[in-house]
This record gives sequence, C-alpha cells and structure tokens, in this order.
Amino acid sequence: MASLNVYSVLVVLFLTCGAAMATKENDQIIKENNCETKMGLPCVLEAFTSIFETGSISNKCCGELVVLGKVCHSAIVKRTLENPLFKDLSPATIIAKSIQTWNNCLALIDSPPPSA
Repeated sequence: MASLNVYSVLVVLFLTCGAAMATKENDQIIKENNCETKMGLPCVLEAFTSIFETGSISNKCCGELVVLGKVCHSAIVKRTLENPLFKDLSPATIIAKSIQTWNNCLALIDSPPPSA
C-alpha cells in the first residue's frame, strides 16, 4: 500500500509541478483537449505504473485510457518524461512501453466480448 501512496504523490507532483517544465506544445495539447480531467486517479496510477514501472492495467482503466485518446496519452507521457524526476529513464523505452500499453488497450476495447 505504501508504494501506491508513493505513486500517488509522484503522479500528483507531475500533474501539478510538471506543467511548468513541459514544452509549450505538450502543454497546449493537454490544455486544449482537457486531458487531465478524462481519467480517474486510480486509472492514472495504473497507466503510469504500466508505462514507467512494471505493472499491468485493468480492463476498466484500458477503457478510460482509450477514452482519453492517443493524442492526450502521448502528450502526457512526453510531458512526464520532461520532468527531472524521470531524467534517468530511457525515453525510447518509455515511449515503446507507452505505445505497447496503448495498442494492448485499444485491442482489448475493440475486440468483441466472447459469446456465451
């Protein structure tokens, strides 16, 4: 449970303080599309963990991620990478995990439910 609190603090920190360090392009995309209001905090944490750490994302949160949209998803990931807290991470690895998470969620949401 303590690790969830650490992730909560990191996510809130990057949402509030990270904006000042973000490129204008990503900030503009995020602001114009209301990206920061489209996912609930529990799903933000799941998505964050699946991309920046090792973890999985639930079906429910995949649905929220897809509703968030690829443009918002990409802009938020790029803005997070600009935060000095994440300077030691490989941007190429994070972008690849971000794309993989997006594609997995999109496939899950787009696939028809199994017939009974």
